[in-house]
Amino acid sequence: MKALALLLSSLATTSLGFTAPAHRNHGHRATSSITTLRSIPNAFDTFTSGLASIARLPRGVTVSSDGISLTGPAAPYLPKIQQLFDVENSRDCRVVRERITELDLLVERVIPAAENSRALEKNSITVPTMVAEVDGVQRTFTGVDEILRFLDDKFSTVKQDESKRAKLEISDEEKDDTMKAALEKLVQMTTYLPGLLRAGRGTRVCSAASTRFDVPRPAQPLVLYSYEVLTELDLVYELRSAGKMSPRRNELAEITGGSSQCPYLIDPNTGVKMAESKDIITYLYKTYGMWTPPNELLQSVSGIVTPLLAPLYRVIAPLQAGSYRENEFEYRGEIAEAKATVYDEISASPVVICKFFAFDCCIDVFLVVSLIPLSTSRHEDTYEYSPFCSEATALLENCGIEFKEISLGLEWIPGLIKEPAKRAALLEITGQSSLPHIFVGGTSIGGLFSGSPGLVPALEQGTLTKLVDDAKKTI
Repeated sequence: MKALALLLSSLATTSLGFTAPAHRNHGHRATSSITTLRSIPNAFDTFTSGLASIARLPRGVTVSSDGISLTGPAAPYLPKIQQLFDVENSRDCRVVRERITELDLLVERVIPAAENSRALEKNSITVPTMVAEVDGVQRTFTGVDEILRFLDDKFSTVKQDESKRAKLEISDEEKDDTMKAALEKLVQMTTYLPGLLRAGRGTRVCSAASTRFDVPRPAQPLVLYSYEVLTELDLVYELRSAGKMSPRRNELAEITGGSSQCPYLIDPNTGVKMAESKDIITYLYKTYGMWTPPNELLQSVSGIVTPLLAPLYRVIAPLQAGSYRENEFEYRGEIAEAKATVYDEISASPVVICKFFAFDCCIDVFLVVSLIPLSTSRHEDTYEYSPFCSEATALLENCGIEFKEISLGLEWIPGLIKEPAKRAALLEITGQSSLPHIFVGGTSIGGLFSGSPGLVPALEQGTLTKLVDDAKKTI
């Protein structure tokens, strides 16, 4: 057990990356596998996060009156929680974090331990695992039941175990054993519901923070006042529980000048202090990620819809350009002229993106409007209604890559399609008529998620920067 404790302590101070933020290099190559995409929270994330919290009410929100205060007379004799190896969207880890909030504890280091985290590069660690100093001796507790027994034994005046915590408090006078058993099963199921609601989030390190890149890492652990965990960037941080009725709410109010809103982030490496979940995650991606990944919901939609619609695009593009006309020579002449224009445009700038200002693919209007935030175009007084095009331009901007936009107008709206011959020309030149379509150095790399190899794959493979740099030398 001591050997394991020493091993975990060594991991926390060496292989976890407590190094100063380094220069971002989008062209760095490595051999590890491509990781899952993640993005800053959108309306759908906010909705599911709220449902996940509601599903576990009142767990993990309010400080319990049974807890032994860390600021009371017993404080010098209480254990110090040094490390918690955690996966955000893990049922067992969530239960442990809820109890930490209820007991109003401080965790010196919360260490992400997803399967592709830096903490697991050389050694396997069971999650959750907690390392604490008890009576001057470092001890390790593994698994949810063992950790909860330790927490309740040392920090609570009421001793309980997880099996009891998972049950409703039903009066002894309750006579309907069947109903009682059903209610207990229902409460037990709520421990799994948040993970289902947050599927795809908080289970892996995102591609922007993958070890395949020389990703900036904070020299000092971040400080997070929170009763929820917000991390997919493989960042070690100090967790200061601040549930309702916690004395740390007053501490937080002093820091902020009156507000005790959680979560609240303090980055000692940059001096940044901020609230609001979305602002915090946006900041963390910009500071400690290689880029802000596109909305992962779009990738799922793209993987299903694009293969189905690609044949339709190939038929529609020529029809929109007038291939049905009796005078085929006139049509071919327009396509030839459009192809010449396309070649001139994609050769005039190192990076060119062809895009629409309408709904890209047949995505349900409710999905686009309600779940995927719309963004304002680079052109004044216009809006981008294509989420794929919006994400592509945002990704290029986030990476600091200058580019030229070519709008092909409003898709699927007869009479409002701008230069339909140009889209048909794109199809003949590249074999792809769907948008967005990105060109680097006059050569197609495809769309947002797919192509040759696609914008996101080029970033993940570390080839995009070199392609852009080479293009700048020739254009």
